[in-house]
Amino acid sequence: MAIHEKEEHIPSAPTEASIFYPEEDGEPMAVSDLHRLILFWTLQVIDEHFKQDPGVYVSGDILIYYVEGDPRKSVSPDVLVAFGLGKKRRQNYLVWEEGKVPDFVMEFSSKNTYRNDLGHKMELYASLGIQDYFLCDIEGLYLPTPLMAFTLVDGLYVPITENVDGGLHSPALNLDFHVDDLEADLYASALDSGFPVGVAGLGIYDPVRNDWLQTAAEAATARAETAEARAEEEAIARQQEAIRAEAAEAEAARLRSELERLQARSN
Repeated sequence: MAIHEKEEHIPSAPTEASIFYPEEDGEPMAVSDLHRLILFWTLQVIDEHFKQDPGVYVSGDILIYYVEGDPRKSVSPDVLVAFGLGKKRRQNYLVWEEGKVPDFVMEFSSKNTYRNDLGHKMELYASLGIQDYFLCDIEGLYLPTPLMAFTLVDGLYVPITENVDGGLHSPALNLDFHVDDLEADLYASALDSGFPVGVAGLGIYDPVRNDWLQTAAEAATARAETAEARAEEEAIARQQEAIRAEAAEAEAARLRSELERLQARSN
C-alpha cells in the first residue's frame, strides 16, 4: 500500500502527546477483486497458522507510523506479521509503542505500485529493520518474477533463492511460499498442484507439519470431506464384511448339507 511522507495538514493539538495518527490513508485496500481475494486469503491462512500462539500479531493494510511525533511518516503493507506483541486489536501500529517493527511484510504488486515496492518501499523496510520482505505479482506482469523474497543481512535485503521444491522460504515465519499458474480460475473447486482450494496461484507450505496452510473454512471443509470419506470407507468395509459373512454362512450350510448326505448314505 502507500507510503506517506508528504506535507499535509494534520489535525493536532499543540502538545506532542496529543498528536493525531490517522487510521486510514485514503487509499484502496486492493486494486482489484483478484488482489483483494488473494490478500484476504493470505491474511486468513497466516492468522489461522499462528492462532495458537498468543504472541503473534497478523494484520494487513494497517498504517505503521515509524517516527514518533511525525504522522506524515507512515507505511501500510498489505500483510504484516510481528512476533511478541499479542493479538489485541489495533487502530494503527506505532513502532515506538509496540517496541519493535514487524518481522515480516508482504506486498501484492500492481501496475501502480511495483516500482515503489522495488524501490523506495524496499529501502524503507530495510532501514526499519524488517527481517523478511516478500512481493507477489499475481498477474505475472510487473515484477521480474511472480514471487520475490528478500531477507535482511547486515542492514540490506538479499534475495532468497528457491528451495528444492521451488518455494521461497521465509526465515522469519519458517514457511515456504509458492506460486503456481497465476492465471488459473480463482473459483476452481480443486487444484491439481495440491495447493489449497481457496486461491489459485499462491500457496503457503509448512515444512515442519509437512502440509499446506489453509483458512479455517478450508480446514473445516477438508475435515468434513475426510470424515465423509472415512464414513464411506467404513460403510463399504461393513458391506464387504457382511458379504463375506453371508458367503461363509452359505459355505457352512453347504458343508453341513454335504455331511448329512454322506451320513445318510453310510446308513
